[in-house]
Amino acid sequence: MTAVPRTGDRQFRQHQRRRPAAARRPRLPLIVLLLGALYCLTPVAWVVIAASKTPRELFTTFSFAPGTGLLDNLANLSSYGDGQFWKWGLNSLLYAGVGAILSTMVSAMAGYALAKFRFRGRELLFSVILAGVLVPGIVLAVPQYLLMAAVGLAGTHWSVLLPVIINPFGIFLCRVFAAASVPQSTLEAARLDGAGETRIFGAIVLPMMAPGLVTVLLLQFVGIWNNFLLPFIMLSDQDKYPITLGLYTFLGKGAGDSDLYPLVIMGSAVSVIPLIALVLVLQRFWRADLLAGGLKG
Repeated sequence: MTAVPRTGDRQFRQHQRRRPAAARRPRLPLIVLLLGALYCLTPVAWVVIAASKTPRELFTTFSFAPGTGLLDNLANLSSYGDGQFWKWGLNSLLYAGVGAILSTMVSAMAGYALAKFRFRGRELLFSVILAGVLVPGIVLAVPQYLLMAAVGLAGTHWSVLLPVIINPFGIFLCRVFAAASVPQSTLEAARLDGAGETRIFGAIVLPMMAPGLVTVLLLQFVGIWNNFLLPFIMLSDQDKYPITLGLYTFLGKGAGDSDLYPLVIMGSAVSVIPLIALVLVLQRFWRADLLAGGLKG
């Protein structure tokens, strides 16, 4: 008696025959991602490799061939101007660290209020904030300088810190995060239990918005760390310069002294390290949020 093949068995064999042909097809998304990664990482690789070269090797050897002057370049960078580069690094940490924390808190409070409170003019205010997202920073730089000069703060650390505290894009993101992650029923239950608005915001809202606030903090930190125009307009004292403006002065001096080019490249490579460290430290919050979402689903 001949066994009649079942429909499921035939479909399985047909799938197995089609599988090698499908495996040979080019995986377009993977190729695009690899090309994008190559495009983004090639300049970083060049900076890291060029930082290891002596001034002579920088101009005479292949671009991606490692050099022999890594430690010498780092020592020269540290000793140049009595350690001025590290002063610039501390200034950048001050501007980016304090500015990002203050900006994130202001964005969290504003975004939460816009998402969960009903008041007159709320939509108009949110529209103005959205319009602020579209305004380039270069348009606001000169008016901000005039305001800081009018109150006597131009040339101080405050002239760089205060303008970055209000971040329209951060407020927009926090409004989206608050609307999506903070249930209205939870807020009502806390109010029925007698909790004040300050306690609700600190004990309930902030933990619920934590993954979103990490994103805002990281974006704002990177933005302030890489900011060049605002410090360039506000500051005149080199001791208050951030790394971006300090490396620009290095580059200007390097036009007449080629020995400074390896120091500029080494400084650029070192300036990326805090950003990488911040991403590695904060990524656990995103991972925890993804696991929580998976458990809820």
